[in-house]
Amino acid sequence: MRARRHVATVVLLWAGVSWAQGSAAQTPTMPSTLRYGSGLMDVPVSSVLPHMHLTGTLSAFRVQLGRRVQIDETGQPAGWGPGRNDVLADGSVAVGLFDRAEAGITMQSLRGPDAGGDIWGLFGRLRLLEPADQGVGLAVGGRYLTSPSYGDGRAYAPGRLGFADERLLKEYTATQGMSSNLSLYAVATAYLRGFDGGPLPPNDMTFSLGYGGGMFASGAGLDFYSDGAAGGWFVGTSLHLGMGQRSQLTLMAEHNGFDVNVGAHFDWAGVRVGAQYLATNHAWPVEGHESEYMKPKLGLLASVAVCPGKSGFRCRPRAMRRVEPDTIFILPPPPDTVVVEVDSGQPAPTPGRPLSLCLSTGQNIAVSVTEAGDTLVGARGVPIRELRPAMVLAGTYAGEAFWYRDGQPLDFEGATFEKSADAFPVDCGQILRVGVYEGVPVYSVISAARPLAVVFIPVRPGLWHRYERRPGSRDAEDKGDTGDSRGTRR
Repeated sequence: MRARRHVATVVLLWAGVSWAQGSAAQTPTMPSTLRYGSGLMDVPVSSVLPHMHLTGTLSAFRVQLGRRVQIDETGQPAGWGPGRNDVLADGSVAVGLFDRAEAGITMQSLRGPDAGGDIWGLFGRLRLLEPADQGVGLAVGGRYLTSPSYGDGRAYAPGRLGFADERLLKEYTATQGMSSNLSLYAVATAYLRGFDGGPLPPNDMTFSLGYGGGMFASGAGLDFYSDGAAGGWFVGTSLHLGMGQRSQLTLMAEHNGFDVNVGAHFDWAGVRVGAQYLATNHAWPVEGHESEYMKPKLGLLASVAVCPGKSGFRCRPRAMRRVEPDTIFILPPPPDTVVVEVDSGQPAPTPGRPLSLCLSTGQNIAVSVTEAGDTLVGARGVPIRELRPAMVLAGTYAGEAFWYRDGQPLDFEGATFEKSADAFPVDCGQILRVGVYEGVPVYSVISAARPLAVVFIPVRPGLWHRYERRPGSRDAEDKGDTGDSRGTRR
């Protein structure tokens, strides 16, 4: 019953924040866990590190106990031992592989044989499903830790807090022993997106639910270790706040199968720092159950994310992307009748060569161009210059924007795109709007897959400019569509 209340606490926290932020979707950069690569504090998620992205993490927390419960051969409390005032630290290194997997090593309890010796481990996660922009992802993974060793021939087991503990045995005479060396799990993560406006900066959210064995469930028969156990189920939520082009703040809450943890993690261009309040559900310990596991703890974390071969070397957080749905713009119905009457006293201009202009609204319109360079519109072929300012072609264009005139690159969807070649016409039937940059619509070819390799910016009605992803920009270029949707150059 206590475990259900703890899980319900985190679920209600997620539901409250989710209601406040809306229900669009995203796949944000995940922070570093305390010991096992990317994720929340101790809970895995469905996403993995991008290919060859590397993270190194060091975490620590302090334990202060006036006395320490002792356990006998049966697995029951058998009195009290000396207290504990100690700082326990862990380290890990993780790397992303082919955007499908993540693997790494964890270093825990690096102490001499009298303290249980060293504990090392391996961890990995395979991404089975992840939405390109929004929805639910799925992954499976595992963690393996070596056992502590006190040199007495007894079989010990690792615990969830990362230190060697002589009370955790693989076998007891009156209760089930620990089987926590190997922890296999499956996890599903929902990626949600909050509102762009309001008091908060651009924000995304995740909610993860998973089930695992080993460390997520083992030890349920030990009262001093397992109060709050959820039978292998774990849950976690995170709110990601974009603090600029290079930084991100993540707020987290989780139930890792035993403990309710809350924390915050700030990432500035790959340099990460975090603080956690661990085991908040044990703020009022049960009499006789005092132990490191039943004690609230303040933890700190430092981490660095490295992107070899990329500008700046460190990995900046994934941007708060805002990807438009496929059907993002519905043109208003045309008026019943539009009649343009112009009496200039001059003969009607000579009909010009028919052309189709693609507007920034995504609509093709038919015009004609005379040998003198006049653009004619309407059934009577009226020069458009004679209709201004009463009539202009629809849309927003970059032709007079300072960033376009200066040839500045675009920072779009967390990557950098550079201006290439000259402006040219396109066919609106071949492109699809994918976002907005500085108030100007951004398009890509209909068949493009994310991450995008090429985008198109409208310069003026009928004239577009191609921007290409800068080599070494975030995400591999070969994932995007490299097709050219430009029309015949005129």
